[in-house]
Amino acid sequence: MRALLFLATAVLWGSSAIVTSQQAISGAPEVSVGYRMALVSFVMFAWSIAEGHDIRLRAIDRPWVALQGVLFFGLAFITFYHSTTLIPSGIAALILSTSPLFAAFAGRIFLSAPVTGRMLAGICSGIVGLAVIAGPQFARLSSGGDTIVGVVLALAAAACTGCGTVVAMRNQQAGIPICVLMSWAALCGALFSFAMALIGNLSFAVDVSLAYLAGLAYLAIIASCITFFMYFSLVHRIGAASASYTLALVPVVALLLSALFENLTINAYVLSGGVAVLVGNVLVLSAQARRPARVQAESA
Repeated sequence: MRALLFLATAVLWGSSAIVTSQQAISGAPEVSVGYRMALVSFVMFAWSIAEGHDIRLRAIDRPWVALQGVLFFGLAFITFYHSTTLIPSGIAALILSTSPLFAAFAGRIFLSAPVTGRMLAGICSGIVGLAVIAGPQFARLSSGGDTIVGVVLALAAAACTGCGTVVAMRNQQAGIPICVLMSWAALCGALFSFAMALIGNLSFAVDVSLAYLAGLAYLAIIASCITFFMYFSLVHRIGAASASYTLALVPVVALLLSALFENLTINAYVLSGGVAVLVGNVLVLSAQARRPARVQAESA
């Protein structure tokens, strides 16, 4: 059962990248993200109420939950959606997977979390991997900048995800239940996305085909709500340290699907750079996992 949960979580999250790329070309990304997060919020509020949770937030927590929503459920998704219109979804997912590196920096700056030697090694490995992947694209900058913009947008998505994760850590430490936190944060992300669409004078019309609606339902319900439930079930069964390694498998799944359906060529640059990024992720995640275990041992 544990192995099935582990594999299913990685596959469902990994497959969301290619579905996202299809959603992004069917309407303005800001609008699609707004609809997706609104649906996530509705489902999570219903879930929270069914579980008997108090969905009210303390006044001191509201700005932090809103900030998490804007960063994690708003900006991160909007920039990622835009990136998938310019570069293959597998490459975008691989770059997005560097969010633990950004989270390590943000945790150091805002939470005074220590950066260990293992973390530094992981961060350096991740940076080298990104350079190997993006280097050939920068070398061809004169022939067109779309790919470069796509890489930059994917990096922005990773940075927003990493910073949003640090804010989420603060909110969880404040004692807000996960489902309640997701409900409000997704709602804030939806409102932010719709506000961006209004400011940009974008059309709220989207492709209402069966493919778009099925993709929206898949991303909102299966790849968000259900997968989060599976992930936290995995955390309960094998611990947060082991469960977090599903995040390292997500870009592998995304790259394979991109190679199958988007004709992505897995050349030496992508392969070697991808391995370096994944090694960096594992080092950072393992370093972060050791910290709470050490604190727990000292407390005992």
